[in-house]
Amino acid sequence: MLQVRMDSKVRTVFGKGPMRQLRLDEITPANLYSGGKPPVSLQFETPKLYKDLLHIHGRNAVVNLQVEGDSAGERHVLVQEVQKDPITGQLLHVDFLEIDLQKTAKFTVPIEYVGTAKGVDLGGELQVYKNTVQLRGCPLDIPDVISVDITPLEQGGAGLTYGDLPLPANVEMLEKATVTCVAVQ
Repeated sequence: MLQVRMDSKVRTVFGKGPMRQLRLDEITPANLYSGGKPPVSLQFETPKLYKDLLHIHGRNAVVNLQVEGDSAGERHVLVQEVQKDPITGQLLHVDFLEIDLQKTAKFTVPIEYVGTAKGVDLGGELQVYKNTVQLRGCPLDIPDVISVDITPLEQGGAGLTYGDLPLPANVEMLEKATVTCVAVQ
């Protein structure tokens, strides 16, 4: 799984007016939630945060969050929610969720189909039924993407199922192994 480092500061101002002033000063407010503990209010430099969020957009990523002014030091978090202005696209607020790297969790991982199927070369049409898979495992064991070679697929064949996907060790698939992901018609 992808790991990214982000730096932030503890936020000491609250309310609608101060939040608008922060955003005018190119600072984005955020909250860090960790199960059972009180949330920590954070602030980020907007240009750097925007760049980091674009880098991890649509991917499973563990963020190593360094919080200046927090006694806990570096925390491992996931991006929970990003709020943007619907008209301008400006970042308004970000929520982070602290995770334990040793506990298993459920993740959605994209499937990447590599190559050209034999059946497509012979005039068939590639039918993609599934492009993601649900996996359970420790966050650092989860792959960014599952790549599978589709060159042996022939026209009218059985296709590839979830059971045919190559999985790393210590990762459990939460889908039925008999469900077809891709086939050539």
